[in-house]
Amino acid sequence: MYSYSKFAKHTFIIGALHVLGIIQGLVFLPLITKILGAGDYGIWSQLKNTMNLLVPFGFLGLAEALERFLSGEKDPEKIREGVFSSLVFVSGIILIIAMILVVFSGPAAAFLGFAPIFIKLLSLLIIFESLNTIFIIVVQTRREIEKYFWFSISKMFGETGLIITVIMLGYGLYGAVLSLLFIRILISLVLFVYVVKKIGIKIPNFSLIEGYLRFGIPTMGNGVSYWVVASADRYFIGFFLGIVSVGYYIPAYSIGMLLVFFIIPITSMLSVVLPKFFDDNNLEEVKNYLSHSLKYFLLIMTPAVFGVSILSRQLLLALSTEEIAVNAYFITPFIALSMFVYGIGCFMSQILVLVKKTKLIAIIWVVAAFLNFGLNFILIPKFGIVAAAVTTFISYFCAFILIWYFAFKELKFKIDWKFLAKSILASILMALFVWLLNPWGLFNVILSVVSGALVYGILIFLFRGIGKKEIKFLKSVIHEMVFSNK
Repeated sequence: MYSYSKFAKHTFIIGALHVLGIIQGLVFLPLITKILGAGDYGIWSQLKNTMNLLVPFGFLGLAEALERFLSGEKDPEKIREGVFSSLVFVSGIILIIAMILVVFSGPAAAFLGFAPIFIKLLSLLIIFESLNTIFIIVVQTRREIEKYFWFSISKMFGETGLIITVIMLGYGLYGAVLSLLFIRILISLVLFVYVVKKIGIKIPNFSLIEGYLRFGIPTMGNGVSYWVVASADRYFIGFFLGIVSVGYYIPAYSIGMLLVFFIIPITSMLSVVLPKFFDDNNLEEVKNYLSHSLKYFLLIMTPAVFGVSILSRQLLLALSTEEIAVNAYFITPFIALSMFVYGIGCFMSQILVLVKKTKLIAIIWVVAAFLNFGLNFILIPKFGIVAAAVTTFISYFCAFILIWYFAFKELKFKIDWKFLAKSILASILMALFVWLLNPWGLFNVILSVVSGALVYGILIFLFRGIGKKEIKFLKSVIHEMVFSNK
């Protein structure tokens, strides 16, 4: 039986992984902005942003289908068929996209505002990123989270070390992107050997693809539309205001996006664990997982939103340049709020995925995307980058309300509103404390974060937001993490 304590243990492991991912991003931010400048950081961000669009587009939703169907599948033959038919199918589509990029690298580079060589490198990046995505899904759906952790760690440290080396040796942005590609190729080879060893190899007959696509294609609309909401604003900024404004906007946006760390670990594990309970018609267990997970999410996410908002300017000064901090510190609070409503919405959307209403999720994000697209087009030329941040929040909030409404028509679970109110009050008092500290410099900012977390922890305990039950549960999770090897 997969217990909630084991679920929490695996969530902590993925959380630790994302902490390291955040640290990696925080290393790259000052490294590129201070050595190569805001313009090169804008190019770096646009490349990764475009990769994050093209890879899901090439999957046609098969990544989501694999997560949904492999998580509860016991037949080894169906597992092999699902993995290798998806691998062949996706590889064909991604190769076509890569060739199109190479052929039209000149116009694409002109539109994005940088050299064609980066578009050609992007065509190779999306190929190996796609392979890695499928292989990692296999690891996750087998619930081998520890192995997933070490594969990801190897990728992070390899990228970070190599990129720092090539930049310090003077190879600039070109060397950094080549490093990104090299590590992805290496990880693809290692993961392929691992997957073949674990599940074997099979020439696919594509018997499962139709069902996978029926489930997955609507999520493709979801993914593309979500990408518009999350990322299209920087293209508008680049078009109307120039690539330097993108270089201002993205660091501040990235500070707010740090809060994704609190979303991905929990929702990643829920997407693997809940299908099994749901398929066994154990709806009470589904509700319990959603309710408990949301409460622990809010326990951490609420103060994080207040904290990152109040420290936005100081963080940007410490991690980038004064020019970026002065021109963009006001962006972070809007992005932090966006991540707050998006995070809660992710719990609700788990319900719609379980009942296979992926088309509905896609429609909701299409509505949010059109809203985002229209508001950005109208407001950015008039009000600058702050309009992009406000539009982002409006779009996320719209999607959140719609997902909540339709999800609760299918399955309701308990939300502890009293706890949320206590958490908000404790967070406001914590934010006031941090504001009075007025820290400057990275060391003082880190010290204020630690102090603020302690203040919040004391307040939420005094307000009886958490009690002996929650503390006992955390002790059991820590015990399992330390003493369980399974």
